Amino acid sequence: MRPTVAAELHPRLILRGITKRYPTILANDHVDLTVGVGEIHALMGENGAGKSTLMKIVYGVTRPDEGSIEWEASAVIIDSPATARRLGVGMVFQHFALFETLTVAENIALALDERLTPAALAPRIREVADRYGLPIDPQRLVHSMSVGERQRVEIVRCLLQSPKLLIMDEPTSVLTPQAVQQLFDTLRRLAAEGMSILYISHKLDEIRTLCDTATVLRAGRVSGTARPSEESNASLARLMVGNDLDERPLQPREAGEVRLRVGAYSRASREPFGTALHDITLEVRAGEIVGIAGVSGNGQKELLEALSGEAVGAHQGSISLCGRPVENLGAAQRRGLGLGFVPEERLGRGAVPAMSLTDNALLTGQSAGMVGWGVVRRSVARDSARATIAAFNVKCGSEQSAAERLSGGNLQKFIVGREIRLAPKVMLVAQPTWGVDVGAAQLIHRALIALRDSGSAVLVISEELEELFTICDRIAVLSAGRLSPALPRVELTVEKVGMLMAGGHREAAHA
Repeated sequence: MRPTVAAELHPRLILRGITKRYPTILANDHVDLTVGVGEIHALMGENGAGKSTLMKIVYGVTRPDEGSIEWEASAVIIDSPATARRLGVGMVFQHFALFETLTVAENIALALDERLTPAALAPRIREVADRYGLPIDPQRLVHSMSVGERQRVEIVRCLLQSPKLLIMDEPTSVLTPQAVQQLFDTLRRLAAEGMSILYISHKLDEIRTLCDTATVLRAGRVSGTARPSEESNASLARLMVGNDLDERPLQPREAGEVRLRVGAYSRASREPFGTALHDITLEVRAGEIVGIAGVSGNGQKELLEALSGEAVGAHQGSISLCGRPVENLGAAQRRGLGLGFVPEERLGRGAVPAMSLTDNALLTGQSAGMVGWGVVRRSVARDSARATIAAFNVKCGSEQSAAERLSGGNLQKFIVGREIRLAPKVMLVAQPTWGVDVGAAQLIHRALIALRDSGSAVLVISEELEELFTICDRIAVLSAGRLSPALPRVELTVEKVGMLMAGGHREAAHA
């Protein structure tokens, strides 16, 4: 633990024997955890290991079946988030809890126990956002914001409450490297002032850089503890998954014909605070993976809408899929021509939360024989869901489990697997490994590479530069709605991509 003026005090939080059972799973099995004053404590584990359930218990969202909680040396019962906030617990959730039709200020006003009007709250939002390097406009409507921008809202909302214990569940999933470093600087300052931080992340470099101590969960039980600064990525991965990861470099291959072509495509944003697309030109060939990097909010949302067919309307330029013009075709028609799509939002767009995995497989599986002559073949959908669960090691009760019951990483594996198993001619993937553990990320990467090797054209939009350098043959950058040329990965460096992200397309492309 880093030295603080309050280091001699009792631990801020002690969990003893915390147990939580669900009908089909034991989420937490007699978990013990201690967090000191001013400590940044990592909670690690595979998807479905019980991390989020444990943190929801601390925050009062979920009640434990067994065990006790001590807060600053006193036994407490945390029966609601309001109780947790009164104690001084704040939480940034992995899945956002924002009303899309309200502004940032209206959303934050609803979340605070202090009764303030959005107008009165706006200056405080700007102050905190600027201080912590997470710029957001209090008047902006949430539905017009990208995933990364919504993450900033959640973090600022929590920091406005000045908590004693800050729980962060995958807070940097869609933040840029610069924003991550700014956040880390802030967290270190807060810890030095006595705030305790519980940090859930699958990014091993982050944990080694930031955290004092790490507790590892495996199948709901504590499997070990570590001092991250004294560990390597490989040793931390072994603690999480129980074995060594099998790293395989991307093998070059000859690309085939153009499957997706975007020609000088421009369109205004459908949202007042969105980003217009300007003269987007791109080709993705059979048997290659092209990656698009960029800071969140630079047109990724609008480009995904245009390519997937979710936004059809006034535009300039063209989009063709397997040689056919599709810029005026909707999403279903494009799927009929061979397009697969993994959106960045899992719940609500990638999957219907209350529906079973079988029914969610059915939503995109018409071309796989799940629907014929107007008849739904549920047995085919059920078999497909089972096969996806098995092939992608999805931890769930069964194919009848509701999507909302899965951890974020396991739901992501199911959505990616569902689309890959349809063998699309063109695969469009947004943020493929957002919030998944290192083992699951490797599984998804291998599946995308295998899809590429089978002859599909794959386009990946990601804010994880390491991910793009791992799986992509060519990489372009989207900045202010403009796309740089897609260059071979072997000709690029992180520094050159950083220049592209800052808008230096012409300079970086010819550097």
